[in-house]
Amino acid sequence: MDDAAAIEGFGALAQDTRLAVFRLLVRHVPDGLPAGEIARMAGVQPNTLSTHLAILTCAGLIRAERHGRFIVYHAVLDQIRALTLYLLRDCCSGHVDLCLPIRDALTACATAPPA
Repeated sequence: MDDAAAIEGFGALAQDTRLAVFRLLVRHVPDGLPAGEIARMAGVQPNTLSTHLAILTCAGLIRAERHGRFIVYHAVLDQIRALTLYLLRDCCSGHVDLCLPIRDALTACATAPPA
C-alpha cells in the first residue's frame, strides 16, 4: 500500500459515522447488510448515508453488491488488513518481542466467544 492509498483509507475512517458504519459492516462479515438496514442500525438518514457509503467505497474499505432490488454492502477486510500493516510494517525496528502485545491482543480477539 502506498502513502496516498493509506491517507485515503484513514481519511475515510476519520469521521464518526463512517467509522461506525465500517465497524457495523465488519460485524456482519461475510453476509453484509442492505443500505436501508445500515441506515436504521446506524441511525443515519438514507440520503446522508449514501455519501458516507460512497466515501468508504472509494477508499476500498467497503464494496456494494446488488441483490435484486437491494444493494448489500460488505466490509473489505483485505483493505483494513493492508491499512493496519501499513502502520505496523516498520513497527518495533526489527525487535519482534516488542510486537508481541499486538499479536497477543489479536489472538485473544480471535479466540474470544462471540458477544
